[in-house]
Amino acid sequence: MEALLNIEEIREIIPHRYPFLLVDRVTEINENESIKGYKNITFNEMVFQGHFPQQAVFPGVLIIEALAQLGAVLVLRRFPKEKRMAYFAGIEKAKFKRQVVPGDRLDLELKVVRERATFVIMEGKAFVDGQLAAEAIMSSALAR
Repeated sequence: MEALLNIEEIREIIPHRYPFLLVDRVTEINENESIKGYKNITFNEMVFQGHFPQQAVFPGVLIIEALAQLGAVLVLRRFPKEKRMAYFAGIEKAKFKRQVVPGDRLDLELKVVRERATFVIMEGKAFVDGQLAAEAIMSSALAR
């Protein structure tokens, strides 16, 4: 296993920036096979101004995006900086099991299911307090 990555190290690997950088820390990397990290959900997120004003709920689509960004860290860290870009190619079997709200820590886990030259399929799961919040199978195309 490799060392942890903080926010600055994550920013060196993926191109996302505020307000759309959705991974705060990488806690575990297992070669090119799997990765774990998290996103702290705070009430200061811009999304909570409109989702929803009466009861803040972190959008499911952003949970999937956080998983995808963590997956991008796993894959793109192997490439030179000028070649680091990945795009969604598909999302399958996305399921949302519980709400994610301000104050939660969204624990993210991904594992590579299959990888070919410029195409990667990963299975991702997001948890809050050990409870499954969301899961999906995501495919990405790597730009080279």
